[in-house]
Amino acid sequence: MTLLESTNPLQAFQWSPQPEAEALIHELVEEFIASHGFARKLKNQLFSQAAVRFSDLVEEVAVYAERPGLSDRLLQAGFLVDDTAGISDVFVHPRGIFPRVRLVTACRLDVAMKVESVADFIVAHELDIRIEADPLASVRTAEIADDPFHSLCLIERHGSRRLMAETFNRPDAVEILWHAEAFRARRRRFGADSQGFAHAEELIDAAIASIGVDRACDLFFVAEREFWQRRNRAAQIQKARQDKLGIGWANHDHHTYRSSRQHFAPLMAIFEKLGFHCRERFYAGAQAGWGAQVLEQPVTGVIIFADVDLSPDELYEDFAHDGLAPRDQLGTVGLWCALHGEAFLEAGMHHLECQFAFDPLREQLESREAIKVMKPFTDFPYLRQAFTEGEIWPVRPERIDRLLKSGRISAEQAARFREKGAIGSHLENLERNQGFKGFNQTGVSEIIARTDPRAQVAQH
Repeated sequence: MTLLESTNPLQAFQWSPQPEAEALIHELVEEFIASHGFARKLKNQLFSQAAVRFSDLVEEVAVYAERPGLSDRLLQAGFLVDDTAGISDVFVHPRGIFPRVRLVTACRLDVAMKVESVADFIVAHELDIRIEADPLASVRTAEIADDPFHSLCLIERHGSRRLMAETFNRPDAVEILWHAEAFRARRRRFGADSQGFAHAEELIDAAIASIGVDRACDLFFVAEREFWQRRNRAAQIQKARQDKLGIGWANHDHHTYRSSRQHFAPLMAIFEKLGFHCRERFYAGAQAGWGAQVLEQPVTGVIIFADVDLSPDELYEDFAHDGLAPRDQLGTVGLWCALHGEAFLEAGMHHLECQFAFDPLREQLESREAIKVMKPFTDFPYLRQAFTEGEIWPVRPERIDRLLKSGRISAEQAARFREKGAIGSHLENLERNQGFKGFNQTGVSEIIARTDPRAQVAQH
């Protein structure tokens, strides 16, 4: 959503910390946890076993409407009535990442928590509770009630923002499973990348026609995370830690793709077909030589950070739609694509960024799992970010030969790529505070330089 009307594309979205809203939500969630034994135990397990904060999984807080001063505090903190829900007692915060607040007539305080699979969570915690809605329904829920006044509701979503579990037309199950399998098994390597984009678009068109754009988007990104995870050890280990607690990748923050200049506009067109809207533009600075388009799918909640080699003058053009002219010189993003392939195709995502307790995740990965975490490239009170050490991938010989022949890499670099491979992907450790929804617009040049395959080669 646009926060400011501006002719400057860099100022069209201005996200800022929202400490007052955070304080209100923190107060409600902590009050709930103090009164709900299972939630209290779960909070400790998430933190100590996976460095995940309970608060980052909270999707909704339901609270007694007559609570003194609540409505005024919500409005003062920036919450607004959710017009899209068509219900006057649901409040959302348009300027930050916060759970919605639902006012209820009963004197109670409940919390809803997002998970990838309600069934997986129940099994992980050996619970004997009922799941509302059939398997594969777009919204499934289960309730963990400690007393008549406090309930923890588990919510599993697949392309729906509805508040309650949904009825499900069982014959649709075959269609959902068929398209899920098609996305998981889609061919990613072709003689020409344009063929790969056309093939993916065919699969997406078929899914949208059959099950709708939002469910198709949900299935597509489940498959994308799975493909990326297969190629990243840090992801496999952290996912196992989170699966043990039954949450899956419910804490995902954004999915990062790297694209060549040639295929950037076609990539944006496919994402928009899946229901994404262009949000802010990002530019790391002339020294870094790259930029990005941030996209958001409002129903699934999936965020994309799409990187591309970019010059300062191009940032003020509609580079997401008008296309980018080819260049002889490759920047960090272009070289990564030339070595590994398009992130949308053969390479898979550059990284998935999830919300964690920043310092505990680093300590746990390094001390328990022998996974190194790089120096933070963002370290603000409201936003902290760091990559795990890059996964090294082998590079196909024909790609190295093509780069060498075109003069884009040296003979020494080519020899090292053949012998050592090149940096491929990361898991990103992110901590958001005060509901900050944006990204670090400065200070990222260093991390991009450190993850440039040419710099990695020189270190060997």
